[in-house]
Amino acid sequence: MSDVYQIEIPPSFIALHADARGRLTLPLQSLRERYELCEDLAQHLTEHCRGIHVEIGVDEQEVLQRCERGLCSPDGVVSASEAQWVVTRLAELLGWPHPGLEAPAPGAH
Repeated sequence: MSDVYQIEIPPSFIALHADARGRLTLPLQSLRERYELCEDLAQHLTEHCRGIHVEIGVDEQEVLQRCERGLCSPDGVVSASEAQWVVTRLAELLGWPHPGLEAPAPGAH
């Protein structure tokens, strides 16, 4: 059976699970599963976070901080570094500023 995996895992996520020499610290299949979980979390949280921001009026950064705190709870299913990645990805999906994201180029829309 061939190992054809259609989803490209971003380098930012791979870096969470690589040592100083760039070697994975977990099996490739586990990396794929962790990535899919984290990406699904970010996708799932977009509407919820947008709703909190729009309906309740909570600041974008506060919404993201609350999400990260929730993801880092003792009952959380992701590690602290994965929680940071999820929140950064969430900000990217929402188009919200976040320290983990590069600023858009001047004039870019």
